[in-house]
Amino acid sequence: MGPAAGDGDRGPGAAAEHKVNLSARQPFVESVRTCLAETFFPDDPFRGLGSRPPAARAWGALKYFVPALEWAPRYTAGKFKYDLLAGVTIASLAIPQGISYAKLANLPPIIGLYSSFVPPLLYAVFGSSNNLAVGTVAAASLLLASIIETEVPPEENPQLYLQLFYTAAFFTGVFQTALGVFRLGLIVDFLSRSTITGFMGGTATIIILQQLKGMLGMKHFTPKTDLVSVMRSIFYYRHEWRWQSLVLGICFLLLLLLSKHLRKKKPNLFWVSAIAPFLIVVIGGVFAFLVKGDEHGIPIVGDLKKGINPLSISQLTFTDKHVNTAMKAGFLSGILALAEGIAVGRSLALVKNEQIDGNKEMIAFGIMNIAGSFTSCYLTTGPFSKSAVNFHAGCRTPMSNVVMSVCILLVLLFLAPLFKYTPLVALSSIIVVAMIGLIKVREFCHLYRVDKFDFCICMVAFIGVVFFTMVIGLSASVGLSVVRALLHVARPSTCKLGSVAGGDIFRDVRHYPHARSVPNVLVLQLGSPIYFVNAGYLRERILRWAEEEENGSKIDGQDLQYVVLDLAGVTSIDNTGIGMLVEVHKSLDRKGIRIALTNPRLEVTEKLVLSGYIKDIIGEEWVFLTVKDAITACRYALQRSRSKDDGEV
Repeated sequence: MGPAAGDGDRGPGAAAEHKVNLSARQPFVESVRTCLAETFFPDDPFRGLGSRPPAARAWGALKYFVPALEWAPRYTAGKFKYDLLAGVTIASLAIPQGISYAKLANLPPIIGLYSSFVPPLLYAVFGSSNNLAVGTVAAASLLLASIIETEVPPEENPQLYLQLFYTAAFFTGVFQTALGVFRLGLIVDFLSRSTITGFMGGTATIIILQQLKGMLGMKHFTPKTDLVSVMRSIFYYRHEWRWQSLVLGICFLLLLLLSKHLRKKKPNLFWVSAIAPFLIVVIGGVFAFLVKGDEHGIPIVGDLKKGINPLSISQLTFTDKHVNTAMKAGFLSGILALAEGIAVGRSLALVKNEQIDGNKEMIAFGIMNIAGSFTSCYLTTGPFSKSAVNFHAGCRTPMSNVVMSVCILLVLLFLAPLFKYTPLVALSSIIVVAMIGLIKVREFCHLYRVDKFDFCICMVAFIGVVFFTMVIGLSASVGLSVVRALLHVARPSTCKLGSVAGGDIFRDVRHYPHARSVPNVLVLQLGSPIYFVNAGYLRERILRWAEEEENGSKIDGQDLQYVVLDLAGVTSIDNTGIGMLVEVHKSLDRKGIRIALTNPRLEVTEKLVLSGYIKDIIGEEWVFLTVKDAITACRYALQRSRSKDDGEV
């Protein structure tokens, strides 16, 4: 409404050109529909389909759920040239990584190759990223192993241990698919960037330490992942150390680090770094074969049988004794895999100015993990290292995953036995170099400079993983992030506004110390929804602001007569919040202080009108479009009041 005089009197000079619309209403069904749409469909994926014929709408919806139908009809030989190069390049990386990460999870090495064959084919059909390369990841491999081996040690029952990995992959797939179908990707948002940075850094640290087993040629090792247990195990079994394995491992490390250094110096030679792990496997295998390394302190992988993935659907285990472990492992590793895969896909898409759909990615990950659990695969996602290589190799579409899968198929059919002589120390070297890049010390320092609380969240994840368990580290960091979010909700920021630029603009006086206060008027900005959680705090904060302003005004020989609440940042309000505003009005009214509201949003205005707060308590004439209008009205009311007092005298 326009500027108004005190006690509801209005004068011609107080009339405002623009008024707040207090009659706007939003039907309940429409309000719920809008809320659900903004929560679960913020990207409005089916916009524009409503005006098309039924067949076109059906085809558009099908293309949304099967992205391959979008790019495949426009696929050209020119694009295939780039995808072929990228696919062969990432296949050379997938072979050693697949074997390495399977060993990291205490699984047969061939399972790592199986997991790089079927899932990439499905991702090429259902995935929305042109840059993501599918495969196993170290963090999820170790997380799955740390959870499952507490229930079933791999040494005691390797078959059941493997079956639980398949079952965990099945539950991961179901969980990820459900998240995508029901548009619940917001759950992944609870893994903040700080949490992921700390968790990945901590996981990389313990993975590097665990590779000392392979580097030293040891046969026995602790199943635990914490730093103390790992170091105790290394020195407890020091009689198993083999100098031959250590020397060979150091040589492999130097070669891999040299290839990474070469990539940084000459980015065009990125392919050298990409194929370096494969070359290490080949060189190490030839060396171990020639010198009979398994007889001279250089343990090898062992037999790898030829053939494509056997069906494993009959091996899924749903017995009461073990299903909880599989569900827990599937849920936690699924969340972690989604966070990494979607984050990698989004970051690479930004470089090419492309867009990926997080919910599509969840469905794609879910489908490929369900199918993988039926075909002797364990959890797969979009690892950073392989995806980065795919990106730099010039991939154009998800067809690069198909090329990689075909390469793995050829290896499984014809070349798998040749990897029998791969030294375990070669795999350990590959893992160590891959993990070094995940310990982002610069990011830690950046967080410390920019946001100390984010740094604490990061360090809780890092320290929790390194000194306790991966689950404890992840849970503690997520818990601290949630506490921080709840603190922001329960203790929202309010600020006092002062005038700048001649009184037309009002800004926070702490941010702009030169901003001038308005005599007799206190302007407060509320910058969050008003709920039952923060209503009490806001009441006390507003009254405290008013008391401090009142005391300061008396020192200057003036009285505080108006409190203006800027509600532009209040997106919603509940019944407790309305009750809080009523209490504030009563408290200030007893002191002769009037409340004015400015720029309330539609959802807030509707509830304040229906509750009678605006009409029956503060009056419609005290609701304004801008703070400037409110100040003008307050000054006009003060002048009218003083004129009346002077006339009476």
